[in-house]
Amino acid sequence: MSDYMIRATAAGEFVRAFAITSGELVETARQKHDCSPVVTAALGRTLSAGLMMGSMMKDEDDLLTLQLLGDGPCGGITVTADCMGHAKGFAANPQVDISPRADGKLDVGGAVGSGFLRVMKDIGLKEPYVGTVALRSGEVAEDLTYYFAVSEQTPSSVALGVLVDRDCSVKCAGGFIIQLMPGASDEVIDALEANLSSLPPVTAMLSDGHSPEEMLERVLAGMDLHITDRMEVSFRCDCSRERIEKTLSSLPDADLDEMINDGEVVEVKCHFCNGAYVFTPQEIAQIREARKGV
Repeated sequence: MSDYMIRATAAGEFVRAFAITSGELVETARQKHDCSPVVTAALGRTLSAGLMMGSMMKDEDDLLTLQLLGDGPCGGITVTADCMGHAKGFAANPQVDISPRADGKLDVGGAVGSGFLRVMKDIGLKEPYVGTVALRSGEVAEDLTYYFAVSEQTPSSVALGVLVDRDCSVKCAGGFIIQLMPGASDEVIDALEANLSSLPPVTAMLSDGHSPEEMLERVLAGMDLHITDRMEVSFRCDCSRERIEKTLSSLPDADLDEMINDGEVVEVKCHFCNGAYVFTPQEIAQIREARKGV
């Protein structure tokens, strides 16, 4: 099944919900960055969350950036997503090998460490909206639940999961976000809490073959679930040789001259997709000369 995401309402629109299955997307990210299992789990959870949060924005040009700025060995995680189901992301150190937690699960919190969660929304204003909260656990879902409560004053429940197979490939990935809208009754809140308390882990539901619709049917049982939208999701990076040339063109003359005088080809890699772009000294010189005419 191709990766996709749904949006929904329930309880007379006093609840809004998002759910995603993202195994192929997370596997693509793992392969591009050669991630270890624990970093695959951390990056995969963040990609899934970023896609659902990106879908909350309205315009095609809007961009959401989600950063886990922890002091753990993975060195921080950055994910960017739009409202059309496209996301890209990377971990500063994709190769981290730490012991599992006491319960045998991957220690994502240990890989991320202590620090801050930052959410940036570029919605066409002069300056992007930036919300920052302290990381609660580094496990991503709990941190985002805290972010929604503190920065956006929206009571939310976030659940995320990535199951890594024995060959280190991604077996399944996904999650959901449930949010209470203003005016939700105590009955709705009590029903939601009861459903959530009896819910199995996301990875258990996904590995059992549950679709995003079926996950929400369990989370919002008895609350008149209404699916409003469905969209495919994918790992997509918008880097290009032209963009890299613009970046090189912005460097100081001294830096460009050093590249030219070294006489060696220059390889520039995109952080988000690990794509490599090679420039000869002659091409660097052409970029420097072209800048003079601007």
